[in-house]
Amino acid sequence: MKDKRKLFVNMLVIGFALFSGYFGAGNLIFPPFLGRAAGQKWIVSFICFVLADSGLGMLTIIAAMQFSGSARELLGKLGIFSSTLLCSLLILCTGPLVVIPRTCATTFELGIRSMFPGLSPWIFSFIFFLVVGLLTIRPTRVVDIVGRYLTPILLITLAVLCLKGIFSPLGTPGEPEESFKAVREGILAGYQTMDALAGIPFSIIIINSLRNKGYEDKRSQHTVLMPACFVAFAGLFLVYGGLSWLGASTSQLELGTVNQTSLLVKITDMLLARGGVILLGLIVLIACLTTAIGMASAAAEYFSALTKNRLSYRLLIVITCISGFLLSNLGIDSIIKMAAPILELLYPILLTQVILSFFRDKIKKPTIYRGAALAALITAAAEDAVDMGVISLPFIEKLPLASAGFTWVLPAVIGGLVGALIPWREKT
Repeated sequence: MKDKRKLFVNMLVIGFALFSGYFGAGNLIFPPFLGRAAGQKWIVSFICFVLADSGLGMLTIIAAMQFSGSARELLGKLGIFSSTLLCSLLILCTGPLVVIPRTCATTFELGIRSMFPGLSPWIFSFIFFLVVGLLTIRPTRVVDIVGRYLTPILLITLAVLCLKGIFSPLGTPGEPEESFKAVREGILAGYQTMDALAGIPFSIIIINSLRNKGYEDKRSQHTVLMPACFVAFAGLFLVYGGLSWLGASTSQLELGTVNQTSLLVKITDMLLARGGVILLGLIVLIACLTTAIGMASAAAEYFSALTKNRLSYRLLIVITCISGFLLSNLGIDSIIKMAAPILELLYPILLTQVILSFFRDKIKKPTIYRGAALAALITAAAEDAVDMGVISLPFIEKLPLASAGFTWVLPAVIGGLVGALIPWREKT
């Protein structure tokens, strides 16, 4: 009986930790904006968003689980050097260089500045990363701190906002915006969050947490992690649904020109007045704090193992917090502008390897993995060049699934098929 209770508690704690890790401030502002544009078709766009966002995210976690949370093993078919380089870039982008500083900048710009207009961003970022450092300095406690304490607070505050909008709606959904295609827009918005990238660092800390709890072998880890992924997905599904409804309920209201951030602020103010500003600030703070904690711990775990503990976990946490403190003060726009091209290059490569990993028993030749990755990389690089105005390639937009953001899929398939034709002999 105690073992079943322990299993259930661990499953919930890890599921909650996964939910919090994936639910950052970006995920908070996307669904309402999508729901407002979708109007009466908000359910369709919301479901497509969830599948392209959380669905791909959980798929990455499950794929990494097959390799005991080792990101380098998941990407291992690319070769030792390539897999280490790619994994290191993924961890850096989802950690110290991009996501972690962005969580702090988002918290300040979306939540804290409205409550404390005179507060310096330098002072806030110092306090933010001091808290992150204190809560991550002991790696064995990270998942428990997030899953047991911070996530329940986040869920309660989100529930207050969503339930208020459900029982006292601001309006009724109207016709979708002109030229709006619910399926395409939902998939595109979910894909562009690039949350599958977060599966790599999350898998590191989740597997380590499972081992610390006594789940040493893959089978016992699978017993906990699969239902935990379901808990996280169900939580994200419900929260995204509530936020999408909030946006849809404003589709017939004249709110003037609003962007993603100002729409959420407007909705919260209309539903809860001054108390809503405080509530939104709390939601953003906890959502960003939990993401920063998870990413910081994962980055430190990874680079400590990569350097064979020549760089200790605690030293790397300090370095991560210092870099986050400095970079966060560049502002959200600068961070996003700096990171977008890199993330758009890495994302297709990761997804090709995640998908192929589920067929690893049947697909043995590394040339298939490498051909698919190389073709995806070339396509993503070409798309980046087109977006930046460096070159004009009209055929890129005509590739299948290009409108949904999956321009790289057909080239990756072709690259994999070409790789299958290349002779390969395993080294003995």
